[in-house]
Amino acid sequence: MSSSDQGSNTIGFVGVGVMGRPMARRLIEAGHTLVVFDRDEQAVAELTAIGARAAKSVKDVADTARIVFTSLPTPAIFRQVALGEGGLIDGSAVKILVDLSTVGSRMEKEVADGLLVKGIDTVDAPVSGGAAGAKKGTLAIMLAGKPAVLDQVRGLFEVLGKVFVVGDQPGQGQLLKLLNNMLSSTAFAITSEAFVAGVRGGLDPEVMMSVINSGSGKNGATMDKFPKHVLPGSFDFGFPVGSVCKDIGLAVDECQALGVPMWVGSVARQVWNYAAMQDGSKRDMTELVRYVERWSSGEGLAD
Repeated sequence: MSSSDQGSNTIGFVGVGVMGRPMARRLIEAGHTLVVFDRDEQAVAELTAIGARAAKSVKDVADTARIVFTSLPTPAIFRQVALGEGGLIDGSAVKILVDLSTVGSRMEKEVADGLLVKGIDTVDAPVSGGAAGAKKGTLAIMLAGKPAVLDQVRGLFEVLGKVFVVGDQPGQGQLLKLLNNMLSSTAFAITSEAFVAGVRGGLDPEVMMSVINSGSGKNGATMDKFPKHVLPGSFDFGFPVGSVCKDIGLAVDECQALGVPMWVGSVARQVWNYAAMQDGSKRDMTELVRYVERWSSGEGLAD
């Protein structure tokens, strides 16, 4: 199916939150017709204002669109939307689910197997790049699924970012996404500790980041999150601590299931979970450095 053919069809989109909304917006602005559903009426209204149609339910989306995108916050919600009563599985029109969520390979496989019984194929398509990447259309998109099915949807990703085909089985994209997010969140945690130590030792934060980024210690945190969201004091990367906890938890569990001991990953998970437990779940992930500052002064640490 060509991109022009795809553009003539209505595309479904369930879950238009922090990540889903800017992706849906880009599809609409590229000329695609969308029918959208989310419990957040304000999020839906933002998209209907630029041409989307608001669906009454998940099933309404699945009764209208042959291709349905999902961008959902947790594995449990994803399963309910896909396989629950009144979910995508009960739709009369849907033939392809394109899942942009981060739900883990085991849940992705369970849903894909359940939908396939009803003749619905699943494209595992988690994304990386955060809300900023979703708005700019610069996401890294990890596609996994049957080659013939991928061919039918690939053109839709042109306005969302760069596509990487990582496998032919749903779940393979999820595994790679979790590994990516684990690396990212672990890098931010250790960078926060290094940053606080440097400041406490009298180093200038700007100079410190410049030197690290010219040396072997540079990583995504030092090159992007710290210069753009920590040093200016905005703490507005757009990804909450609670979501980091979900992703790194899924990643550690899946890696351990593959026989990898996960000593470093397990400790990083503990750091993020501890921050979440201290009223940090809804805070931007870049605020972890504030918790490290507090802990370095003995505040917020268990006796």
